[in-house]
Amino acid sequence: MTVIRSVFRGCGAYLPERVMTNDELAKIVDTSDDWIQERTGIKQRHIAAEGEMTSDLAFNAAAAALDNAGLEPDDIDLIVLATATPDETFPATATRVQARLEMRNGFAFDVQAVCSGFVYALSVADNFIKSGQVGRALVIGAETFSRILDWNDRTTCVLFGDGAGAVVLEGQEGKGTSDDRGLLSTHLHSDGRHHDLLYVDGGPSSTRTTGYLRMEGNKVFRHAVVNLADVVREALEANGLTPDDLDWIVPHQANKRILDGTARKLNLPSERVIITVDHHANTSAASVPLALTEAVDDGRITRGQLVLMEAMGGGFTWGSALARW
Repeated sequence: MTVIRSVFRGCGAYLPERVMTNDELAKIVDTSDDWIQERTGIKQRHIAAEGEMTSDLAFNAAAAALDNAGLEPDDIDLIVLATATPDETFPATATRVQARLEMRNGFAFDVQAVCSGFVYALSVADNFIKSGQVGRALVIGAETFSRILDWNDRTTCVLFGDGAGAVVLEGQEGKGTSDDRGLLSTHLHSDGRHHDLLYVDGGPSSTRTTGYLRMEGNKVFRHAVVNLADVVREALEANGLTPDDLDWIVPHQANKRILDGTARKLNLPSERVIITVDHHANTSAASVPLALTEAVDDGRITRGQLVLMEAMGGGFTWGSALARW
């Protein structure tokens, strides 16, 4: 049986120039490098410059992905940009990226699922490709979370950073088996009952101001380990595979304890988990494509390997995407 698969043609990333270390944070909030590393595994994060917006980060990551794929903007039919920190209430930040790329055809829109956003955006783009509506899609995760942090709250401001990552997907024929290259399946979930555990206390329909990120970290942690392990198993079972078949897991980089806990529940060796949280911190929708690009660039992820991406974010939202590179 012949099917259409969304094959990864290229990937790219962008990080703001400014690096904020834990020691710098300790000068503005009651914390320390030891405290942050012990609880999160984070050593540093990148912070967008004044006037540097989410669309700037997204554009640079998109340009890098197109260059890696050997394609031009007009080769792309669709841009899906995952972000919880858009430039403006409207229009979609994706359309600003489209304009800067001088992409004259196709269409562009945003997806908002917070830290799960990139996995959601992959699923959306994959469905457009599988349906035959588009041939190639640019999928971006980009965030400037530094703009929605309460820098007096040490329980949240130490966790997040800014960045962007992108991939180019292209529809190609496959045989309908797990040996095909490209996305094999995506699996999405949400449960709005947990709103109060992770949210931003503002918005144009409520307070007319953006507000700050609020989180009950311990409760989020417990949900994350269970939900992420479950959605990984769901992807494997859907494709008749086991954890032993995986070459790599590329998880949302929220907290090293969550990454370690998920790996233990799946009986996966830590050597097969891509970890960048130490130098990127939690970049929300950007974290999976940032980690993916780093692992491709340094040669860990190579053609033919089985890669599973997973994430969980506010909402709650969570999901996974299984692909053969």
